[in-house]
Amino acid sequence: MAELAMDTAPVIELQNASRWYGQVIGLNDVSCTIGPGITALLGMNGAGKSTLMRLITGQIKGTTGSVRVFGEEPFANPNVYRRLGYCPEIDNFYERDSGRSFVRYMARLAGYGAAEAKERAEHAIELVGMTDRADRKIAGYSKGMRQRIKLAQAMVHDPDIILLDEPLNGLDPIGRHEFMRVLAMLADRGKSIVVSSHILFEVEQMTRSILLLHRGRLLATGDLGVIRSLIDKYPHQVRLETTDPRRAATALAGLPNVVSLSYEPGGEALRLQVREPDTFYDALARLVEEEQLTVQSFSSPDNNLESVFRYLVEA
Repeated sequence: MAELAMDTAPVIELQNASRWYGQVIGLNDVSCTIGPGITALLGMNGAGKSTLMRLITGQIKGTTGSVRVFGEEPFANPNVYRRLGYCPEIDNFYERDSGRSFVRYMARLAGYGAAEAKERAEHAIELVGMTDRADRKIAGYSKGMRQRIKLAQAMVHDPDIILLDEPLNGLDPIGRHEFMRVLAMLADRGKSIVVSSHILFEVEQMTRSILLLHRGRLLATGDLGVIRSLIDKYPHQVRLETTDPRRAATALAGLPNVVSLSYEPGGEALRLQVREPDTFYDALARLVEEEQLTVQSFSSPDNNLESVFRYLVEA
């Protein structure tokens, strides 16, 4: 497993933590620490992200190993629960309630009196940009609005740790930007934010600190840039469609990063294997301009999460 030392003191610590569901393993011998700031749990569906979050939030107990949050076992521990905020992936709202009444109710459940619960709810709703829609019934909310109200209820009691399971699902680009802005603001205030995602590009916009999970195992932890540098040692596939593939092939063959080049059936597109893809992309941009090539489409099948896993497993 690739690993980097964390600079901040951990608030969450797992030591050889495993969780079995009968004969099915959800998490397998995971050891890691999480400190303040934004940390992303990155993995495909079924990787163990939700199981890890449920262990941290004390919803389930590990089969073996240990989980510590603020130095304590989180399972059935009210001292830990008070300091956690949680946004599950699956909604479980009182659909006939308004967003405002729901967030107030969650503040009351956290132990605040009516006046303070109202004040805290208004503040949380404002932070997530839902003030003008807070009195609408939740049943009429869009997916993005429901995600925002979930975040509001998770932060209404000012927790030290906020865990969000696939929080960007259903958000449009503007909504994603605003959501990430709120998370960055909370991180700047010293909160520990744990966000799960299966989309690499989403994670890169939020944080450089990741835990990479695959089939219940922790493949890598630390800075995403270091993880990318590991996979960049391997040749990457690139597909290029142009109006003049033969002239493009002649020009591309002269680039030092190109390992191999071939035509797709039909001869309208090129497939390349390249080393150091970022360097290649810079050279490609210059080449297109110099040679006046018309590029109709460009893609890299290897620039996705499945390829990250494949490279790390091979490494």
